[in-house]
Amino acid sequence: MRNAIVLAAGKGTRMKSDQSKVMHTIIDRPMLAYIIDALKAVNVQRIVVIVGYQAETIKAYFKDVEFALQEPQLGTGHAVMQATQLKDEEGETIIINGDGPCIQKETLEKLFEMNKDASCTLLTSVLEDGKHYGRIVRNEDGNVTGIVEAKDCTEEQLKICEINAGMYCFKNRDLFDNLDKLETNNAQKEYYLTDMVKILASQGKKVNGYIIEDRDEVMGINDCVELNVAYSWMRDRINLNLMKNGVQIVDPKRTVIGKDVVIGHDVVIHPNTEILGNTVIGNHVEILGGSYIKDSTIQEGSIVDFSKVVNSTVEANSTVGPLSYVLNDEKIR
Repeated sequence: MRNAIVLAAGKGTRMKSDQSKVMHTIIDRPMLAYIIDALKAVNVQRIVVIVGYQAETIKAYFKDVEFALQEPQLGTGHAVMQATQLKDEEGETIIINGDGPCIQKETLEKLFEMNKDASCTLLTSVLEDGKHYGRIVRNEDGNVTGIVEAKDCTEEQLKICEINAGMYCFKNRDLFDNLDKLETNNAQKEYYLTDMVKILASQGKKVNGYIIEDRDEVMGINDCVELNVAYSWMRDRINLNLMKNGVQIVDPKRTVIGKDVVIGHDVVIHPNTEILGNTVIGNHVEILGGSYIKDSTIQEGSIVDFSKVVNSTVEANSTVGPLSYVLNDEKIR
């Protein structure tokens, strides 16, 4: 059984927005949607999203996951305590922050695989300057024995370059059997989920640390500057994969394509173009600059010239535009 708990209760005050941080859009969906999509891609059966600020808005958008309310918000450990619907489940449970949309399904799969012979596997990263991140403490065998939050680190511990990336995979029963051992004897007076590592290690249980190669994949978003960094990372990754598969994107920095878009071969996409949602682009199509396409099908051999096409079909060997607006199931012949 594969489960997941997504921590999404905070407001994200540094966004300076009335909107919940996890509902801010990257390309064509809220950042939280990327995380849920990745979890589903590795066959997670139960996904529990921990909500707090603007809980009803998040619930209204995500219809096919479960929720638990964290009110008040007393730390990451306290957030996990609210997911009581999972306490009797067997198998593995991934815990992930809701503000890390760049995580890939391959990394989640690796976490699940590495935790088969362990009580917990945590994702880590190596930074020259660990800044405000928790530091990873290992024993002589390389197993993790604890995570020390930056605010609680000694001078020596602050020199550690391996940091906590904020993602964990637990044996579900080990997790819920030990949550009541978490305490608030720290600088923030909160229940730290990171303390669970020390608790399990002290019981002689194995804790793995998996160092991720691409640190950007686990970037957290705290303000609009970091939101833009994640947007650019996502755009570049999607465009690179498409180009490797034979799509000619004339200027990838000025082309935005959603992750669910399907594009055939011998397609040319010109700059200042957005292609979003559940769009399918057939073979030998040319999308000229300034076009916007969403939730549409552009069939083989067609040209879209500086036009907007939404929820519609452009039939084979047709031309749309310039300056056309096609909306809601119109068919262009």
